Amino acid sequence: MNTGYFTLPLCEQHDMGAGHPESPKRLLAINHTLQATGLRQDLIEITAKPAPVADLSTAHNQDSIDLVHNTSPQQGIASIDGDTSMNAYSLNAALLAAGAGIAATQAVLSGELNNAFCAVRPPGHHAEHNLPMGFCLFNNIAIAALHALQQDGIERVAILDFDVHHGNGTVDIFAKDPRVLVCS
Repeated sequence: MNTGYFTLPLCEQHDMGAGHPESPKRLLAINHTLQATGLRQDLIEITAKPAPVADLSTAHNQDSIDLVHNTSPQQGIASIDGDTSMNAYSLNAALLAAGAGIAATQAVLSGELNNAFCAVRPPGHHAEHNLPMGFCLFNNIAIAALHALQQDGIERVAILDFDVHHGNGTVDIFAKDPRVLVCS
């Protein structure tokens, strides 16, 4: 098996405080499970690189991208909405999360990897074309899917979102794009 495991070096620092549902504990639980089941030893660890703004703009309008960049605080916590907050590390973590999806997609399409798993934070499936929301700053899977569609020979993409609730942002971004099937 040739599986890439994309990780974020600063994920533990994108912490919104005690009691916030989107926490570093999510990735710790994933890593613990991978270790406990023995799957971790079969994965090739790859550190993500930040997504360029040009890639973000394939899924998000400039106002949404600017909102995330302009809300990013130097210290403390800044809110975008009632659910979505940022600290001084959130912007970098969000850029790395989107970059992991792009790198994973490229590595699989090029044949470097057979498949890939991106353990990233913040999540992305609630971020809509024009608005970050629901703990999500950028829609990582939408950015990765659009990256795939820019490659020669890729005509369609299917996204299977098996989170416990609806990926409204992914549906919003691809609502009128017949090249992408979103199952949430």
